Amino acid sequence: MVIKEMVHITPYDLDRRLHIYLPDDYADSTERYPVMYMYDGHNLFCDEDATYGKSWGLETYLNQWDRKMMIVGIECNHEGNKRLEEFCPYDFKDFNGKLIHGTGQIFMQWVTDELKPMIDGMFRTLPDREHTGIGGSSMGGLMSYYTIVRHNDIFSKAACLSSAYTFCYDALKAEIESAGELLPDTRVYMSWGSKESGRKPGLVKYTCANLEFSHLLVERGAVTYPYLQAYGGHCEADWEKQNGIYMPFLWD
Repeated sequence: MVIKEMVHITPYDLDRRLHIYLPDDYADSTERYPVMYMYDGHNLFCDEDATYGKSWGLETYLNQWDRKMMIVGIECNHEGNKRLEEFCPYDFKDFNGKLIHGTGQIFMQWVTDELKPMIDGMFRTLPDREHTGIGGSSMGGLMSYYTIVRHNDIFSKAACLSSAYTFCYDALKAEIESAGELLPDTRVYMSWGSKESGRKPGLVKYTCANLEFSHLLVERGAVTYPYLQAYGGHCEADWEKQNGIYMPFLWD
């Protein structure tokens, strides 16, 4: 089942909706559950909540999966370019050449310092690092990669689908090159679709970026799963097709 809760994001002084998946028997059990925090929570479960009318279908997948867990989906800021600002830790220019001031580090610290402790207090979670993951797509995938590097002490797993690395390639590369060793049980799923760029040079660019960022993680002790989705586009319908790939890789 999916419930919705409002939460206050202290550094922005804004309220935001959480989309939280709980196993259907949550109320009838005393079990504790792993938790995966995911960006763009409104796009994860219900088509009627999704920005473009199609979700990841994640509730359907989790209901039939033999592993029980929680998902905490964080809705994005829908106002103007606020999503781009919140979901990037660096300043960058968007496709129209407009300068975006990234506040992703602030947002990430709110997730780790306020949101996670709140969720651990409200629900029966397994709060340790082994049972805590992060995930997202596009800008959310970028944030998930950034988070697993910066807070490897809190998150042991990350799903980075169609990540927007190219917006901040140099800054992100410098970030991980300056990072220390990652803990050896760190797992990171990284995917990109062959149809996302529309042209072969774009596919080559995205492929090289994902493989380089994968290699940088492996050099620091992580296990990665780079996945090129044949005919995959930059959309929820294609990310839904990967539920049965990244979830078992990260959690089994």
